[in-house]
Amino acid sequence: MKIVNRSYITVHPKQAFWDWANQYNTEVSFDADDATEGTVYLVEEDFFDFEPVLEKNFKKIFKNELSSITDEEEYWPEVRTMEVFEAWFTVDFGSIVVDLEKSDLKRESVD
Repeated sequence: MKIVNRSYITVHPKQAFWDWANQYNTEVSFDADDATEGTVYLVEEDFFDFEPVLEKNFKKIFKNELSSITDEEEYWPEVRTMEVFEAWFTVDFGSIVVDLEKSDLKRESVD
């Protein structure tokens, strides 16, 4: 086991996100009551107040979550403030990431 030098933010969509998503994905109808997994975002290792970490990263996270539904940015909501983000997503924070695998971590840039 290895401890990774990162903390994490886990993001779970709320119904407001699914209402928006259902406009663009007609193959599947999403609902907040569905057992969907959240997305884990690794962030700086040590922080004592999560609000500045979220403020620093919410725009990138918001963009990634929107692009998981459609890459067509003209369909994204025009207003993507922290208030909208918090209305669309539930956020959890954690400070310990443990890698249980023996193989090295691999990274792939998505930007």
